[in-house]
Amino acid sequence: MAEQDDIRAMAQRLFDAIEAGDIETMRNSFTPDAEIWHNTDELIVTRDQTAQTLTGMVARIKEREYAERRLTTFPGGFVQQHVLKGRRTHDDGEVRLPCAIVCKVENGKITRLDEYFDSAHVAAFRKFANA
Repeated sequence: MAEQDDIRAMAQRLFDAIEAGDIETMRNSFTPDAEIWHNTDELIVTRDQTAQTLTGMVARIKEREYAERRLTTFPGGFVQQHVLKGRRTHDDGEVRLPCAIVCKVENGKITRLDEYFDSAHVAAFRKFANA
């Protein structure tokens, strides 16, 4: 159970860091060669590409909150469902993005993250990405 407690704590730190805009802590939660897969485009990206994407998101979305977190750990990883909520900086509009992720964890770091979004929610979330 100690491993699963450590995984639970790491997952909590990861999402707390993103809420706080701490991209370096997020980045350090992954191994250097970690793979991050998105169901909406079926691409695998790196932790550094993910850090770049989240840096942009942090700049565009204020009052970020990973709400309704439902975290389940298992030997070697975790599954989390949550709703990313916030407000767009350019017009104060509300954003809401439900998500489910599955992560493989080795030695306290994420080696693989599979991210599942509904494409309609992603389109609404990204609608003002360049605003």
